[in-house]
Parts: sequence; C-alpha cells; structure tokens
Amino acid sequence: MPTLTGMRRRGYTPAAIRNLCERIGVGKKESLVDFALLEYCVREDLNKKAPRVMAVLRPLKVVITNYPEGQEEFLDAINNPEDIAAGTRKVPFSKEPHIERDDFMENPPKQFFRLSPGREVRLRYAYFIKCESVVKDERGEVVEVHCTYDPATRGGDSPDGRKVKATLHWVSARHAIKAEVRLYDALFTKENPNDAEEGKDFTSYLNPKSIEVLNPCYLEPGLKDSKPGDGFQFERLGYFCADTVDSKPGKPVFNRTVTLKDEWAKLQKVSSK
Repeated sequence: MPTLTGMRRRGYTPAAIRNLCERIGVGKKESLVDFALLEYCVREDLNKKAPRVMAVLRPLKVVITNYPEGQEEFLDAINNPEDIAAGTRKVPFSKEPHIERDDFMENPPKQFFRLSPGREVRLRYAYFIKCESVVKDERGEVVEVHCTYDPATRGGDSPDGRKVKATLHWVSARHAIKAEVRLYDALFTKENPNDAEEGKDFTSYLNPKSIEVLNPCYLEPGLKDSKPGDGFQFERLGYFCADTVDSKPGKPVFNRTVTLKDEWAKLQKVSSK
C-alpha cells in the first residue's frame, strides 16, 4: 500500500486523494479498491490544472537539412487546452530537434503512422517534416534522421490543405535542458498479490519494471526554473512531478505521477504471456 508521503512525492494531489476517498466511502468490512480508480482521480484532477510541456525521454536526433544554419525561432504553444486563462508560452525551434525514438521506424508495419522514410508528419506547433534518409552507427542502429521541412506549414497547418496522420512532440537540441526521469509502474504484476498460487507468495508477483530511470532526457528550457513539487503534463507521455528530494537547480529529476491512459490492462496482458 502506498504511503501518503510517497504519493505526494510522486505528484498525487490532495484533491485527487480526497476524490478517491469520497468515491469509495467507508465500509465495515475489509475490501480492496482497484488501483486504477486512484489513477483515474489523479488524471481527472491534473488534466484541469497541469501545464503542458514537451519532453523527450528516449531521444532520437533529427536534422532538418533545408532549415537555415544557425537560425532559431520561437513558436507559440498552448499551456493548457482545458484552461484558456493559462495562456501560451514560447517554445524555441532550431535545425536539430529531438523526437522520441519510438516515433520513428525505418521499416514500419502497416498501422504505424509516425515518422518513417518518405513519410511526412507534423511537429507540434512547428512544421511538417519529411524523412529523406537516416544515419546509422556501426551496429546498424539509426542515430540520426535527416528530414526536410515545409516553411509554409509554420504552426502546423498546410496552405494547400494536405493532411498528415501523426503529430509528434519534440525539443530543440540546442535549447533543451537535461534531466533524469523516473518512470514508475505497478509494484506487482498481479492485481491482488496476496491471492497467490500454490507454492508462491506475494514476492513472486513483484514487477521487475516497477521503476525505470532514464538519463539524460531532454526537456523544454522553461523547465529549468521548476521547483521541487511542481507538476506538469509531458505531452503524449503522462503527468510528471519534480522530485521533492533529489531535484536540484541545474540537475532536475522528475517522477512520473501517472500515465495518460490506464496501463494496468496492458501490464496484465504482458504478464500472462
């Protein structure tokens, strides 16, 4: 069972915890409550108040070959679509943005709509880019993706009306700050670890992937001033909170509070294979 101190360090808000308590009420008999309900309450609260930012946790370098060398520009980005009063911010853009490694595949399956050779996608708030070639290391792994961009699509729309099927988040390599990010997941692979099979106990169901530490990750430069306890939505990735113990000026550490969607079903599916 998580402690309140641990929950707060992860970024669980008092409002979310109170909401959970109101939903489950008080019973006279011992009972179990699905952990997904707590996560739902956290998402519901943070969706309304958490500022949106862009962060790349597993970076892949993109080089926009026809973007002017040395040029930079600052694009308008929405702070929170659920709160118009939150306004906008300026996000720096340059010739070499980082994207998530999972957002590129050299030989994609049919239902993969993100970046791949010959395909055009939208960089959020920025431009359409099209993959022209890749650079690989000695092991054959892609380390750079070379793209061209369409200057007429600034802001994310095409004047000629053409559409793309994916919008990717990104961070300018020149302007990004480095951070450590901790991804937390369910501690157990079984919904009720006390309901163990014969010959096993609850330790048999410990999730080896309950924490994953990523370093370095690349974040918008505006996050350099974040204080311990500050919470954000990393767009497309989840809700994150600056660690109240380990995050320091110049060396930020962020904990994942909760994913954007319920991952429990996915975890159960993997553990059953």
